Amino acid sequence: MKNTANDEAASDGGFGLEAGHLAGRIACLAEFMTADRYAVLRRTVAGRTRYMTVLAENMFHGQNAAALVRHCEAFGIQEMHTVESLCPFEPSAAVVRGTDRWVDIRRHRSTDDALAALRGAGYRIVATTPHREDCTPETFDVARGPFALVFGTEHAGISDGIVAAADEFLRIPMCGMVESLNVSASAAILIYMLSERVRLTVPGWRMPLASQAEVLERWMRRSVKDSEEILRRRFGSGGL
Repeated sequence: MKNTANDEAASDGGFGLEAGHLAGRIACLAEFMTADRYAVLRRTVAGRTRYMTVLAENMFHGQNAAALVRHCEAFGIQEMHTVESLCPFEPSAAVVRGTDRWVDIRRHRSTDDALAALRGAGYRIVATTPHREDCTPETFDVARGPFALVFGTEHAGISDGIVAAADEFLRIPMCGMVESLNVSASAAILIYMLSERVRLTVPGWRMPLASQAEVLERWMRRSVKDSEEILRRRFGSGGL
C-alpha cells in the first residue's frame, strides 16, 4: 500500500549531503511503506553500532549460530564475522527467524583472514574464555577503541591462533560449581553488557550518517515489494 511517510522522507530522508544519492532512494522507497514501518527502520538504524563486533570461529550448531545473530540484532550490533574453515556458519531458520536480514554477516575462510580483516578495520581482538583472568564485563575498558568479541567452537572454545593473536581476554565470573556457560548464554551476557556500556560511555558509538543511510536503504529494499523495479522506474538503471 502506497503511503507517504512524512515530509522528512519526501525530501532528503533526514540524512542530507552525508548520505549523497542514497537519500533520494530512501525518500522514494518511503512512499511505498507505512509511516510507522519507516519510523521503526529509522529508529533502529540510528541505534546501530559498528564500534563493537563479534567473530564466531567455526560454530557448528545451527541453534547457536542463530542465537548469536539474534543477540547481535537485539542489542544493535550491525556487523558480525565468521570463520568457516572447519564448518559452515548456518543459522537455524527456526531460531534466527529472519533476524539475519538486519545484521551484516562477513564470512572468512580462515582465522588468519578474519584477524587480518578485523585488525585492518581497527578492532582490538578480545577472546572470550573462562580460563584467563584478564578482565570481566565490568572491568573491560570499552572506551579504549573498537573491539571484536571472539567466540570459539562449542566444545573446544577459541583456537590456538586466537589465543596467540588476542589483545585481551574476557571471562564471565562464576560463583557456582559450573566452570562455564554455553556459547549462546555467554554471548548474550557479554553482548548485552558491553553494548550497554559502549552506549553509555563512548562518544561517537553510532554509525556515521552515511553508513546509516546505506544500511537503511538496503533494509528498505528488502521491505518494499518490487523495490528494484520501483527504483529503476524512478531513477533509471544508472541510479541503482
